Amino acid sequence: MNKLIIYLKNFDWVLLGAVLLLVCFGLVEIYSIALGRGATDLFNFKKQLFFVGLGLIFLFIFAFLDFNYLKISSKYLYILAVIFLAAVLILGKTINGTKGWFNVLGLGLQPVEFVKIILIILLSYFFSSRAIKIRSVKQLVYSALLLLPLFFLTFIQPDFGSAVILFLIWLIMLAVAGFSKKFFLILLMIIIVGAASLWLFSFKDYQKQRILTFINPHADILDRGYNASQAIIAVGSGGLIGRGVGFGSQSQLKFLPEAQTDFIFAVVCEELGFLGVSLIFLFFGIIFYRCLAATRKINNDFGIFIILGGVGLIFLEMFINISMNIGILPIVGIALPFISYGGSSIVSSLIMIGIMENIIIKSKINY
Repeated sequence: MNKLIIYLKNFDWVLLGAVLLLVCFGLVEIYSIALGRGATDLFNFKKQLFFVGLGLIFLFIFAFLDFNYLKISSKYLYILAVIFLAAVLILGKTINGTKGWFNVLGLGLQPVEFVKIILIILLSYFFSSRAIKIRSVKQLVYSALLLLPLFFLTFIQPDFGSAVILFLIWLIMLAVAGFSKKFFLILLMIIIVGAASLWLFSFKDYQKQRILTFINPHADILDRGYNASQAIIAVGSGGLIGRGVGFGSQSQLKFLPEAQTDFIFAVVCEELGFLGVSLIFLFFGIIFYRCLAATRKINNDFGIFIILGGVGLIFLEMFINISMNIGILPIVGIALPFISYGGSSIVSSLIMIGIMENIIIKSKINY
């Protein structure tokens, strides 16, 4: 009981508060979309509420479970990640052309959302245990070999967006580990050659079309460019204070597809306007600030790597999702953390916060 009291006293409640406010934004908009589209049973809203509750349970479990156990089990978690990504290709169900979900008691479970966290844990262990040699080409190659199975198994689902996230997590961890610029220049050349090869030999027609639509979304505004165009219209129509919850014409009248998942940011813009979006950016900023500020008091390399990797993951998903909604990046199916509808996404994001909370708590207790 004394240990629990100490943990609660050192819990970063400001960080948790910012996360919960973002979750509330998401729940309000999912509720609004459900009513506007005639779903009087509010099934999706109730499912999201269930997963939020489940995610909060896991958040507190991981907040009070010593994060050093993750270091011990990182290799086993990695093996588990590979097994699940391979199994979903055989046993999984296909949604929107991607075979990336397990059907568990009628609920969809997307393993790649949890694989992102496992990759952060594994790379944190890998680099923190090689503090002297981490800048060698050998260590870079070893870390790339750890990434490769996860990237490949995700890419062939095909889930290009999540595969890109896994690759960018690896790049972030390389930067945190202190690799020099020449490594990144070499990687850039490899990426250019690899991208050209993927375009010529691997990308399916719809994946190529997404990129072409991104370059010129107005070329086929009634078909392939429809999603991007409607999202931009929704974002621009909100004005200063928005049209009001439940009164967004693009989302409520079904002009905006995937409104509760990929394009929920556009719904927030339309219904809550600039002020609502500003609050979302404020809460994300608080999360990033609290986590990064905490690293100054952490004397554990493994913990620092995890926090920086976790912040990088949340920022990447936030940046990519918002960029999709305003036409800066192509549509790749990345959820907006804590806000978009999706059980696996919300639970994995809250688990990541729980792990970072534990590291912050331990750093305070140790000092």
